[in-house]
Amino acid sequence: MSTNQIGLENAELTPVIKALNALLSSYHIFYINVRGYHWNVKGEHFFTLHPKFEELYTELQLQIDEIAERILTLGGTPLHAYTDFAERATIQEDKGVFDGRGCVEGVVKGLQSLIEEQRKVAELAEEASDQGTADIVTGYVQEQEKQVWMYNAFLG
Repeated sequence: MSTNQIGLENAELTPVIKALNALLSSYHIFYINVRGYHWNVKGEHFFTLHPKFEELYTELQLQIDEIAERILTLGGTPLHAYTDFAERATIQEDKGVFDGRGCVEGVVKGLQSLIEEQRKVAELAEEASDQGTADIVTGYVQEQEKQVWMYNAFLG
């Protein structure tokens, strides 16, 4: 068996890299959705939600970069074409949402989808003795679970 640059078995990492590329795809679609919510939100909660969505998409941008760099660290190649993202993402585009409540509902749905997907990535990573990947996505899950609670509190 051959190992990669950080001493993990290449064959065991194939499903991890594939799952990370799918996760990267989901993050990109969610990022685009949140940018749309930020740009297009209207209504009485505009001044609260507009900066909150900017905070979220800025965080997503950093996570996207970390996921891509992790794929490279494992010896894979991160996807970088929108068509690849659209094919592999578990999150769908959310078009034509303008009211604050609808935007927040889209955020909650997107975060819940990421959490579910990341739990699966963590399991695959642990099976491959890839503690680094498991730690990264578990950290994301912890923060996103709190965000789901907070956005749901907004929805009442």
